[in-house]
This record gives sequence, C-alpha cells and structure tokens, in this order.
Amino acid sequence: MRTIWIVAGAAFKESVRDRVPYTMVVFAVLMMAASYLISELTAGQDLKIIKDLGLAAMSVFGLVIAVFIGIGLVSKEVERKSVFGLLTKPVTRAQFILGKYLGLVTTLAVNLSVMTVAYYGVLFYMNGMATEAMRAGWPVPATDPRLLVAVVLIMGELAVVTAIALMFSTFSSPLLSAMLTLGLWVSGHFNGDLRQFEQVVDQPAVAWIARGLYYVLPNLAPFNVKAEVVYGMPVSASHVGFTLLYALTYIAALLVAAVAIFRRRDFR
Repeated sequence: MRTIWIVAGAAFKESVRDRVPYTMVVFAVLMMAASYLISELTAGQDLKIIKDLGLAAMSVFGLVIAVFIGIGLVSKEVERKSVFGLLTKPVTRAQFILGKYLGLVTTLAVNLSVMTVAYYGVLFYMNGMATEAMRAGWPVPATDPRLLVAVVLIMGELAVVTAIALMFSTFSSPLLSAMLTLGLWVSGHFNGDLRQFEQVVDQPAVAWIARGLYYVLPNLAPFNVKAEVVYGMPVSASHVGFTLLYALTYIAALLVAAVAIFRRRDFR
C-alpha cells in the first residue's frame, strides 16, 4: 500500500506541475464570477443563474482535467520510456496503475475544492448584497449547504471518468483515448434511454443488445442533481449513497480491467 501512495504522490506532483489544472480552475472561477454579471440581465432569476452556471462550470472543467490528464498518465510514461525504469524498481504494474489513478483523483479533489470555495464566495457576496425582500423571495438560501450534495456527486462522476480515461490509456493513443472517454461520457448521460429501447424498435435482437449496453456502459445520469439542489428539491440520502456505491463498483471494475490490460503489454 505504501508503494501505491508513493506513486500517487508522484502523479499528484506531476499533475500539479501541469498548467492544465490551473488554467481550468482559473477559467471556472472566472465563469462563476461572470455569472453574477450575467444574472443582472435576468431579473428575479439571478441567484438560480449563478448556481446553475457555477455547478456547470465545475462539472465541465473538472471533466476536461479528468480526460486530458487522465489519458496521459500512462501514455506519457510509455512515450518517454520512463516506465522501464519504474517497473525495474519494486513497483508492480498493479501498484503503478492504482497509484496513478489515486494521484489524479487527488488532483481533481483539490481543484474541485478550490472551485467550490470560489463558488460559495460568489454566493456569499450575492447574499450580502441582497435585501431582506430579495432573500425572502428565494426558495432556498444563497449559501444552501445542500449544494454540496451536487458537488460530491460531480466528484463521483469525475472519478468514474478518470478511471475510464486511465483504462483506455493503457492500450490506446492519447487522441483515441480522449475520443473514447468523451464518447462514453456523453452516452453515459443518455444511458437510461437504452433501457426503454425495446419500446421504440420491434426487433428483439436490437432491444436485447441495447439492454446489454445499458448494463455495460456507465450510467452517469444519477450523478446529475444540479436542478434539484438549485430549485431546493430534496435529494435523498439513499440516492446519494447508492450512486456513490455504484461509482465505487464501476471504478473497481475499470481498474481491474486496466491492470489486466497493462500486465499483458510488452514494453521490450
């Protein structure tokens, strides 16, 4: 376990030295601040716009960090041939993969935490500038702590995406890995439609294939509770718990597949 954390620490430091996370965080923070100015154009909807854009910014920019750093965790080591030196040390291939994954997830968690602090900073400023009459008209407080539920599920979704990107990077080029990861991310948000596909087509074989894809492809729709928390709708603890449990199970399966693929690679 200690070896895995050593690799994770090295991966975290490498990601921190990369300019991409900092650039994405800066863009996300600026978007959250700009959302306050944009909201002034829509009377009565300013708080909702700020909350919507802030959560969307965290989700999108977190996705960019997860994909474009995740696909390079393994491929960079192979291209620079530094993987040869690493694997001659007392580091197994499984420890290498798990350490790289934990390093990137830590990087994502830190960046998402920074964006969350900036997000609540904008909301706190909005709350301070509002009058008592404006606050009375809000369905939920500006700094509603339930917004953190959406942030936690965004982190869970990004952890799944990171595992997908890492798995593809063990056997594919960076460009193809990015395309495949983004493709699965898009399909994951529409995965629920595959379950009802048999109601659209009359061919049982096609419906059976769609049902199989429904269980194989990642189901990312449950991670999206932005609308619920913005409009003050309840999100049950069971939904959050089962969604995070699903994320852990899917991540474990992806990491097992990534380790199995990486073990079969010949670097000679």
